[in-house]
Amino acid sequence: MVDHSFTDLTLAALYDSLNPWGPGDDFYLGLVREARSVLDIGCGTGRLLQRARAEGHRGRLMGLDPAAAMLVQARRARPDVDWVLGDTQVRRWDGEFDLAVMTGHAFQELVGDEEIRSCLRAVRAALGTGGRFVFETRNPAARAWERWTPERVHEITAADGTPVRVWHEVQGNGLRGGRVRFTETYVGEHWPVPRVCHSVLRFLAPEALSNLLAESGLTVVEQYGDWRRTPLTPTSPEIISVARRT
Repeated sequence: MVDHSFTDLTLAALYDSLNPWGPGDDFYLGLVREARSVLDIGCGTGRLLQRARAEGHRGRLMGLDPAAAMLVQARRARPDVDWVLGDTQVRRWDGEFDLAVMTGHAFQELVGDEEIRSCLRAVRAALGTGGRFVFETRNPAARAWERWTPERVHEITAADGTPVRVWHEVQGNGLRGGRVRFTETYVGEHWPVPRVCHSVLRFLAPEALSNLLAESGLTVVEQYGDWRRTPLTPTSPEIISVARRT
């Protein structure tokens, strides 16, 4: 088996099939509709901004992602959105955006405290007066990683119509130091070998998350436990945060 990531064009093309549009996407789309300018950090294939533009959004839309293969998908679909390769450190920000978002649990891919602070400081700089930063992380108390097992196989269809089987497997003993390491394995019907992605995600409790935001000049003004905007509880599956510049 070979170690892959979403720099692989084949896997990038499968991303939306593996992660179909859902309630979280509807939640963010509603926010994008109301904003004149939007920065989507870790935009992946860009489907959120694609949908907004297709609906007639006329403002500035920028998608930012470090995986070139993901942006290939985005640019093919909507060349009229500003797609930028890289992370929040690729440029100097100057209050250009009404809204910044990180969807699809992209925030959890920031695994070190300083990495998180660096991203948050850049987000603060990118927001104009009254701007909002909205993102979600999985609530560690819900222990989502316990369901990431090889027995839970997802079957999707590749562009050529052949099936691809996908499963996850946690490495080690699950949560250690606030981090979960796991593999995501893809097996195609005619592929010579499986493709395997190795990943690490950070799980932050609400208080630690709020502290990191505050240190970076951002204040949580709303928090929800699910996409229905239910108040956050200790057992909520998500920590959905809305923050403003302090």
